[in-house]
Amino acid sequence: MASKACHNCSSVLLPFLIPRFCLQNISKRGIKSISTPRPNRFNHGQNLPLLQSTTAAALERKRFTTPLRTGALGTKKGMTAMYDPETGRRFPCTVVQMDRVQVVAHKTRQRNGYFAVQVGSGWKHPSNVTRPLLGHYAEHKVSPKRHLVEFKVQDENGLLGIGETIGASWFQEGQYVDARANSRGMGFAGGMKRHGFHGQPASHGVSLTHRSMGSAGQSQGGGSRVYPGKKMPGRMGGEQVTTQNVKVVKVDDEKGLVVLYGGLWSKPHSAIRNLFTLCAGSIAGPDGCLVKLSDAIKKPWPDIPTNILEAQPALDPARTTARA
Repeated sequence: MASKACHNCSSVLLPFLIPRFCLQNISKRGIKSISTPRPNRFNHGQNLPLLQSTTAAALERKRFTTPLRTGALGTKKGMTAMYDPETGRRFPCTVVQMDRVQVVAHKTRQRNGYFAVQVGSGWKHPSNVTRPLLGHYAEHKVSPKRHLVEFKVQDENGLLGIGETIGASWFQEGQYVDARANSRGMGFAGGMKRHGFHGQPASHGVSLTHRSMGSAGQSQGGGSRVYPGKKMPGRMGGEQVTTQNVKVVKVDDEKGLVVLYGGLWSKPHSAIRNLFTLCAGSIAGPDGCLVKLSDAIKKPWPDIPTNILEAQPALDPARTTARA
């Protein structure tokens, strides 16, 4: 005969027949710490700053390292040398020429989330430009450009007028710039050339593998795999290289030349392996490559105008009279 339950379902002989709402909640068994937690001095207090995870906060953090004005584009023409008039010392230089550098477009925070200036240089035949890009140039009334690069600026004060030309006088002699250019591509290279590996022994115990990289990783102890980022043979060069704090030695606004300090030089009385040393301030890339010049972020901002008209040198009165 089946057992009967009372009205409050507390004296039921068969618990699995009791409704769920009549069962008492029993706390689950867990792990409880026997020691009190240690206070963390980094995440509590009254003077903690608010969490900054917005786009505006990210731009504010980068404000200190964002240039006040736009940069410029140039073409590396080659190397030369100059003499210091005070010490008579001969030092190497890199010549960069600016060719028809113009402001093409703007990027604003309201529309794009940041402030930037789109700069183009050179000239390209319209038949070699895609139609969307031709419409972009036609919208801003600028001729098609060979190169198109974007330079970030701090605020709207660094936005130049569309169509304005940036000449060599945009930079002043004695200031420091950051130069970016693509290094010379050297194709597929081995570990000794690409990463400076010493190679295998030259005689005992090695045959036909003197320049090989050797082992690529451990077996059982390291998971029987090759770790990501392992230095191995591969394509060498062809990457953007930034050279910081390059000094501007000379500016020729008429020819559009900017002469930068630095280059390959020969160290006298040195060993053969150290005969050619890369001098501080050398510009990467072969002759004819594109060079992006901007104010150095690790140096104080130069005391120079941000307007094109203020940056242009004053005209000679004699020339003005002759032209008139």
